Amino acid sequence: MAAGTTGCPTPSQRGGALLIVLWLAAALAAIAFSVATSVRSETDRVASSADGLRAWYLATGSVERAIQWMMWGPEVTNPDGSPRWTYNTPRLTMLYPSGNAIVEMIPESAKLNINTASADDLTRVITVVSGDPGRAAEITAAILDWRSAASAPTMFDQYYFSAAQSIGAPTFRARHASFQEIEELLLVEGMTPELFYGNYLPDSAGRLYATGGLRDCLSVWGGSGPFDINTASPALMEAMGMAPAAVNAVVARRQVVPFKSMGDVSNMGISAPRMGIGGIAVWTLRASARLRRPDGGPSEFVRTASATVRLLNRQTYYMAPVHVLRWYDDAWSQAAILPPGPAQ
Repeated sequence: MAAGTTGCPTPSQRGGALLIVLWLAAALAAIAFSVATSVRSETDRVASSADGLRAWYLATGSVERAIQWMMWGPEVTNPDGSPRWTYNTPRLTMLYPSGNAIVEMIPESAKLNINTASADDLTRVITVVSGDPGRAAEITAAILDWRSAASAPTMFDQYYFSAAQSIGAPTFRARHASFQEIEELLLVEGMTPELFYGNYLPDSAGRLYATGGLRDCLSVWGGSGPFDINTASPALMEAMGMAPAAVNAVVARRQVVPFKSMGDVSNMGISAPRMGIGGIAVWTLRASARLRRPDGGPSEFVRTASATVRLLNRQTYYMAPVHVLRWYDDAWSQAAILPPGPAQ
């Protein structure tokens, strides 16, 4: 062995080995962090999906429960003696161990009938919702064409032909008959999903509120008035002649306690043309369910569902069969934003 050679690694060799160890440790730490992040993300995603599914079952179960309460009518009472459901009750609050649900009981008579409404009524409603009188006049003309008989293709049919051909879709004509479902309105020239479904906008405090769409104002089962003031869309109330300030006052009041008679409205000094109380036979039951956290507070998980039902006996609405006309797995509403409050 040469002089000065001991067989031990030199300082430079020891430094290189240390750097390799540090790099390997850093790489392993990065891999471990990535795996941990992925596992945590997947765990949160699965937990969110499970909570969302639980909330959805809570919403659908609340709709079915409300249908059952409608069938029972006021003959079946709560433990405190109050009826489970009475005619013209605008909303029900259902409390469960896992969360709460608000079920809005909306009579279809709170909406304007799209098949029988006059051109003036349609134009006023669409103007309030869209904010554009010119666009409202065009959509009204398209609605009138859609629901009116025609012996030959109209100019709107020509539009539907050309629009479909431009994207390679099957061509179609307007029905030229009554609307069978309100969703047909989405096919009418000038209609957009935002105008039909509505949108959510922030207020001055940053909270979202529902602006509402035409589906909240129009219905194939609606009427021409009086419209239920407890559930009528703010846009419909304004279109029927109520001042915007009066509409805001009515909405604020009915969120706290529903109107029992139109005398309650008059006592507020509000003029409410073409408004009334309650409905008749066809109702939309719209549930917004929110889970409860382990600490008892409301969680962020909210799901909605709704059904449109018909009471088959208008004379004795209690203990009467209920026929489900439509079911919606998603029916977002303003009640989905705020935590459920006390029952009214």
